[in-house]
Amino acid sequence: MNPRIYAKSDNLNDLNADYQQTPLQQGVFLNSVPKCGTHLLRNIFRMFVPVEQQYHNDFIQFPTLPKNMAAFDPASPKLSWGHLLFSDQSALALSTVKQVLIVRDPYDWVLARARFFLSDTFQAQLDHLKSGKLTIEEILNMMIFGIHQRVPDLKDIFTHNGVAWLGTGVKLVRYEELISHLNDLNSKRAEAYFTDLLSVLGINELPEDWQQRVATGSDRKQSGTARENLKEVSYEIPATLPPAQRQLVDFAAPGLRQILGYN
Repeated sequence: MNPRIYAKSDNLNDLNADYQQTPLQQGVFLNSVPKCGTHLLRNIFRMFVPVEQQYHNDFIQFPTLPKNMAAFDPASPKLSWGHLLFSDQSALALSTVKQVLIVRDPYDWVLARARFFLSDTFQAQLDHLKSGKLTIEEILNMMIFGIHQRVPDLKDIFTHNGVAWLGTGVKLVRYEELISHLNDLNSKRAEAYFTDLLSVLGINELPEDWQQRVATGSDRKQSGTARENLKEVSYEIPATLPPAQRQLVDFAAPGLRQILGYN
């Protein structure tokens, strides 16, 4: 399956000029399990890095890694992003940069993945999922167990894009914690959180306008993959994963939530 994603563009490069930027001294790669807040994290970081040091050539994934090695050139530090699964090639490519890895509670990930697959923003040879002939519970189960020979399952995605990177020096970001601090930007706890998070950019002290930068980057209107910006198909996605599907997640990937820090 070769999916296409139709997401609206943003004007964050223009807004970046409103802030004084400090050049990167070492490259940074924002890695993620798909549907875990990739664009949100990317857009926040873009407000703290000069546009000319942002790698906009590609959203880097394993098949496109060879043609994007310039993103990791230590002689020309860049902020880059993508879904780069763990492998010898990936580890070697990222050996010259700092890596941030964002994950999400697998229970909520199932809902986010279903919402994305059922939107018109996501185009693949899976339009039959949007026909209304399947129950939402059946679709949620497909998000957990995959579709045979067509769509990978939850365990496979989290294993290779997330868990396998743990313990290698990556900076782990949990989507829920990021959201919590975004909703409380005026607090000391949020200041401490973003001081730590943005330290990977070589920023030792947050600029005075850090809250405005974070608010600008996290503006959901700037994200083509934010929930309200998806071209929705008529399916009602539950607010929380039903108990039966929670049990199925635990069956399909025992220990996954715990190793990611969700209890």
